[in-house]
Amino acid sequence: MEYLRVGLIVRPHGVHGAVKLLPLSDDPGRYASLKEAYLERSGCYEPVAVSDVGVREDAVYASISGVTTREDAEKLRNVYLCVDRAHAAKLPPGRYFVVDLIGCRVCGTDGAEYGVLTEVLETGANDVYVIKGTRTLLIPALKKLLADVDVANKRIVLHADVLQEVGLFED
Repeated sequence: MEYLRVGLIVRPHGVHGAVKLLPLSDDPGRYASLKEAYLERSGCYEPVAVSDVGVREDAVYASISGVTTREDAEKLRNVYLCVDRAHAAKLPPGRYFVVDLIGCRVCGTDGAEYGVLTEVLETGANDVYVIKGTRTLLIPALKKLLADVDVANKRIVLHADVLQEVGLFED
């Protein structure tokens, strides 16, 4: 089973075991219906029930089954809250989960091979894709740059002419 991170527990909230989450989804509404999730600790996934979810502009507050005190909640600091793929939000065309992009081979419309996408940096304005090959390439995630994204076959094709304008090779 594959899990997707939807939040990072950043601290306890109150004295009854609630937690504050840093949301890892750009759809705050997805948390309102969150009832079942998994705590990711040391590569293991523990199923938990989620309740009393409150969505604010910068954070999500929730209660997690079995967590009844501030001390219990403190033990969850820096633990990821995940969902399984079956319960993940449905994405519109042209949107992808970061986990699906990692590991994609990246090439250009001109046939050039650039390497493998290894990381996605969230910068605020645009995500930046880090591509490791013979040289490291940084590119903004722009629609005009992405000729084709095929996560099923782990392949991304970049418009070669646009890449010349926006790509940055680390030397």
